[in-house]
Amino acid sequence: MKRYLGSVLSRSALVTILLLSVHALAKDPPAQTINWPESGATIVRFTFGKFKEIGELAGARSYITDTTAQNLWTKPISDASFSLYLYDKNKVRIGEGYITLNNVGPGQTIKFQTTIGASGSPVSVSLSVTSLPPELRPLAPAKKVSLTINSVPQGATFKVDGVDAGETPKIVQLTVGKHTVEFSKEGFNSGTFPVEIAPDDASGGSVSYELGTSAHDTIELRDGTVLTGDLLSVTATDVTVRVAGAAQRFDRNQIKRILLVERDHE
Repeated sequence: MKRYLGSVLSRSALVTILLLSVHALAKDPPAQTINWPESGATIVRFTFGKFKEIGELAGARSYITDTTAQNLWTKPISDASFSLYLYDKNKVRIGEGYITLNNVGPGQTIKFQTTIGASGSPVSVSLSVTSLPPELRPLAPAKKVSLTINSVPQGATFKVDGVDAGETPKIVQLTVGKHTVEFSKEGFNSGTFPVEIAPDDASGGSVSYELGTSAHDTIELRDGTVLTGDLLSVTATDVTVRVAGAAQRFDRNQIKRILLVERDHE
């Protein structure tokens, strides 16, 4: 009986140790791998280990991560620079660092440590090209940055460079350079907003455009209904309003309030 109990206790202890080991391993996030470029044949594969905090000064933290870069190209890579961006759990950009590759031969893998400053706890990373040698530039696809397009009020349709892009709020992919975003919404004045994406901009930003004041009159009924349209006529007995292109007539006693917008005289 004693031997049997001893065997049970040993197995229980072993199970406890295994559970603790699994729990300890689960705390460390898996290595993050980024292929560059994102589309097409991979030229460089970066792998980033756990971000370890090494210091803090005036609220700014410093992190270090074990980094691996593998040249999958058929030629040596020299003078290639990348910006490394850190994001928190809400995908908000909180830090930035830099990586430079010099004299990395075909098929060669190099290991080094990367130091990055951040304002919070990093969870994920992204890469952006800073500079490339002439032989690599033709292979790099046009850089695109994710940008959230919003409007006040929301639900406005918008175009990017004349192409329909949907309704706000929405995330779009924009290439480096200047763009024009056009907004429109029923009942509001339309408008345009210029957006310029710089080569060192990272994904995660947003722009918001406030549409102009209502382009139509507002008619509030006594039952709480609010109509947006153009007031056509008011008589002693009824009110006529054009709503969505169709004229509607209401008993004057149904009308609680009318707000008229200012219109330019032609």
